[in-house]
Amino acid sequence: MLKQYKLRNYHFQLVVSILVLNIIGILIIGSAKHSVQKMQILGCIIGMVAMVIVSLMDYSFILRFTWLYYIGIIVLLGLVMTGIGDSAGGAQRWIDFGGFRFQPSELAKIVLILFFARFFPKHAENLNTVKTIGLSFVLIGIPLLLIVKQPDTSTSIAIALIFISLLFIAGLSYKIVLTVLGICIPTGLIGITVILRMAQSSGDYRFGRIMAWLYPQDPRWSDIAAQQQNSIMAIGSGQLWGKGLNNSAATSMKNANYIIEPQTDFIFAVAGEELGFIGTMVIVLLLLFIVIECILIARKAKDLAGRLICCGMAALIGFQSIFNIFVATGLMPNTGIPLPFVSYGLTSLLSLYLGMGFVLNVGLQPKKY
Repeated sequence: MLKQYKLRNYHFQLVVSILVLNIIGILIIGSAKHSVQKMQILGCIIGMVAMVIVSLMDYSFILRFTWLYYIGIIVLLGLVMTGIGDSAGGAQRWIDFGGFRFQPSELAKIVLILFFARFFPKHAENLNTVKTIGLSFVLIGIPLLLIVKQPDTSTSIAIALIFISLLFIAGLSYKIVLTVLGICIPTGLIGITVILRMAQSSGDYRFGRIMAWLYPQDPRWSDIAAQQQNSIMAIGSGQLWGKGLNNSAATSMKNANYIIEPQTDFIFAVAGEELGFIGTMVIVLLLLFIVIECILIARKAKDLAGRLICCGMAALIGFQSIFNIFVATGLMPNTGIPLPFVSYGLTSLLSLYLGMGFVLNVGLQPKKY
């Protein structure tokens, strides 16, 4: 399983960018909620070690057992919905092992990338058939359904977009893409309208979040909109250089506890307030660099499986970053999702490090010209 690799093929620039981004995240977490900073530091150390170990393992060998990973993650997602599952904030997304909380949906992102990195190349010759496409939708639909039921809308959307990206990279015909878009866009608009009406009648929280985003000044939704509006004000108040980490400014939105979940979903708001425009741009550029590096490694991958792993991780980090930043800046409705390598969350952090370990291993096995 362990192979001999050439040191010059190891993408140290990717490792450094991940570590720098994670350190920035740790510093912001310390300011947002100091009590969890040590756990994030521990997660960074364990994650770095895990990433290096995985990067030296042959991904082709690891992919032989993807069905076991797939079945395992389905079991874990199923356990979340049982009495073993732990709930918080109205959602049941965790499994509690003697005080240690584990979120299977975060690991599911990596497992599904690996699974389809094996599945699509095996069906490359008949990828554009109804049978293969239908089977792939069933296979992604099972974990998606379990995640939706938690409920975890943001993670469900992120996984769906990752899957679509993998399907496209695998070689889905443009004719099929255009046909599907032609059917799905009008169907989706109708479906969204129906869902919103059903949500309105049942008092679903998602309807409230959408209406609060559309009409933040409306008294009916102002309480729900407050979290996002406070985030926008916090980011704006940081101006160019920010107020400084761990500041004691009386005008700080974070210090006044106006930012809810500042260490996780709204950590970008803390970054904007304390590090200013310059600090947030550093975070955005580091995330962009990581995504681009994944794509560049994918271009030199020895096979389709390697390209799918890299592009899957690029999609994961890219889409998740967009969702988190867009929510914090009010560009989309409030939906909780962590900012990669910045937000607090050990399951998310360790899963990302594992995924990047596979990307690094793909880079160690470039195609021969």
